[in-house]
Amino acid sequence: MRIVTSGIGLRAGHVLTTLRAEMPEAEIVGYYDPQPTHLEMIGTDTPRYPSVEAMLSDAKPDLYCVFSPNVFHLDQIRAGLEAGVQVFTEKPVVVSIEDTLELARLLAKHGGVNRALVGLVLRYSQHMVDLRSAMSQGWLGDITSLEANEHIGPYHGAFFMRDWRRRTDLAGGFMLEKCCHDLDIYNMVTGSRPQRVASFGGRKSFVPQNAPKSNAEAEIFHVKKSVWESTDDPFNSDGDIIDYQTAILQYETGASLAFHTNLNTPDEHRRFCVMGTHGMAEGDFVRGFLKVTARDGRRLADHDYTQGTAMKGAHYGADQLMCRDITAYLRGETAILPVSILDAMEAGISAIALDQARTTGQIVDLTDTWAELDKQGLRQ
Repeated sequence: MRIVTSGIGLRAGHVLTTLRAEMPEAEIVGYYDPQPTHLEMIGTDTPRYPSVEAMLSDAKPDLYCVFSPNVFHLDQIRAGLEAGVQVFTEKPVVVSIEDTLELARLLAKHGGVNRALVGLVLRYSQHMVDLRSAMSQGWLGDITSLEANEHIGPYHGAFFMRDWRRRTDLAGGFMLEKCCHDLDIYNMVTGSRPQRVASFGGRKSFVPQNAPKSNAEAEIFHVKKSVWESTDDPFNSDGDIIDYQTAILQYETGASLAFHTNLNTPDEHRRFCVMGTHGMAEGDFVRGFLKVTARDGRRLADHDYTQGTAMKGAHYGADQLMCRDITAYLRGETAILPVSILDAMEAGISAIALDQARTTGQIVDLTDTWAELDKQGLRQ
């Protein structure tokens, strides 16, 4: 299995290292990155190419990974599709609804959704494996409403405010860059897509008046390293992303979700509560549990993930589970993965619409957008 990558930052290095541990036959045969930051993770002797096109032509890969900053994804995915190579792209797939519709046309032209895999890791998590099992047994009944959050610590929030991800023109916004994972799994849970969305938020924590007063206090805001297009001060930067946001979504099934994210939460959690006609499921990725309760009060499942694989490694163990499933897929041992690039595109549209609702102060109706996406016939 010959693998090449566009982009070799920390995320690329981690995923490729994990993938090679699951797939010993994998060999990284080239990379393209004008400013590689973690080349040691794949080998400093890995051949470097002057362009994506040269790499795809000369390295003759079996798998082409796109780990570049979000704004470059569409053109680089296009290159892989046109070269006839199996693509894997990091989330979010693209940064605008227009780019999403263009990618849908490209996928329809070049063989469909299976031409590109995507790194939406939460669907691979043990939490979601167990939740899908509970739902398949009918324990929850029809899904009526959900509440969920993603709250990250000040060290992580400061990284976003110093990193290239602080700029919407490069990343597409925080809801897209970070919370697309969450929006995707709630699309999965409801079995549908948001029809109407509203959102409120802004930035109140990472502003000049809240800058730390001592060097000791400032250390927490520089834990995570950033390189490309970075800035040193998360409280005084050109970033235009939010540091808190609340969203309300109504799905095509009639279910609703209340979602909240905050980038300055000292005691992190990533909780979800799914209410159905016959039961409920409550869990937390960070705190490591999933409970399923029937409407008569019986506890149907009580999972503790604080020990073992589910709490080891990045994304609550889901990176390893993702790479294991992708290995099986690439070997032809399984024909289906838990998430498709179309799922990721739909989660991306949802995130972009939430930011549109936030900036305009209006409810955004996605009916026409879904109709335009569906014209390409990608959902089989």
